[in-house]
Amino acid sequence: MANDTTTLQDTITVAEVRAESEALFRSIGDGAIATDEFGHITRINPKALNILELTAEETLGHWFPRIIRILKPDGTPLPLIERPIVRMFLTGQAVSEKALYLTRSGNMVPVSITVSPIILDGRPVGALQVFRDITVENEVDRMKSEFISLASHQLRTPLSTIQTYAHMMDEAYMGDMNPDQRRALRTIITATNTMNELIGMLLNIARIESGSIAVNSKRLNAATVVQDIVRQLSVTAHSKNITLDFHTPKQAVWLKVDSLILKEILLNLVSNAIKYTPADGTVTIKIHTHLHDVLFTIHDTGIGIPKLAQEKIFSKFFRAQNVIRQETTGTGLGLYVVKGLVHTLNGKVWFKSEENKGTTFYVSLPKVYDNGTLDD
Repeated sequence: MANDTTTLQDTITVAEVRAESEALFRSIGDGAIATDEFGHITRINPKALNILELTAEETLGHWFPRIIRILKPDGTPLPLIERPIVRMFLTGQAVSEKALYLTRSGNMVPVSITVSPIILDGRPVGALQVFRDITVENEVDRMKSEFISLASHQLRTPLSTIQTYAHMMDEAYMGDMNPDQRRALRTIITATNTMNELIGMLLNIARIESGSIAVNSKRLNAATVVQDIVRQLSVTAHSKNITLDFHTPKQAVWLKVDSLILKEILLNLVSNAIKYTPADGTVTIKIHTHLHDVLFTIHDTGIGIPKLAQEKIFSKFFRAQNVIRQETTGTGLGLYVVKGLVHTLNGKVWFKSEENKGTTFYVSLPKVYDNGTLDD
């Protein structure tokens, strides 16, 4: 009799735990979908059903990719191999990204997705995907971008006037100045140059986020762009006694790319390398050509990026603590702009770094064959 009572109590306890687990799952404020190891939906909460405009009967037991339709930002279907849940199963690691869900009525809902493996006895037995509707966040970002663009354009006109007159005074168009006046004027010129760079960066961000960057691709020699940057930054490097090396390829490396965008990317990365490399250090630029791409590497012997900061380094307004300690001024926008511009050119950017031992940034862009034809 005692054994029967114990079994009954165990059964009640298991049922209570399951009921509590189900209640917790259903009460999650974001959309939540659980699958088994084969991708079949085992649970879906009301928030997810509401966002997707589906019912539990239409989803439970069905294969996730067949029921949940995901689109790229341009509205085209996301290939199966690129889906967050598939990548999670392939890597065994959690995946976070933004995408578009297509609802039953045909609406495209922007969502932020995180997919994590469900581990039992040391092996993945399923997946949990949590997502939230970011329509309002996107609209706020759009409004902020529009404001930044408008404000930046309005600031540029009076700033240009200040710069023009400051340079005229510096070149003695309005008479000679005493040493104190000249030092003050040089401070004004430096400040206006910094302001002009900041406005240019803000305008780039506005164009990137609105998708309005005009790409004017032309065939060019990659080495020519790098040589221009080395010449432009040689004085800055020399002032810190930093060796600025460029290893020119033996043969011309051709790209069909927007030269202004490419120059902006490399100029930002090389100037950052110089800024965060102590005196007597080295910044080395190389161009590597592969079958389908051209790879630019910018290596420095600088302060490096702390491991805890590396996953955020391309985020807007982010600056690592060791950078803040060395350089109190700065916006944390440069690498965010670099990533956006690289993606505009259908390229990739990544890095390797170790604190106090330097950093190497890599920029990969689609190649043009030596005879000038595009590599399709």
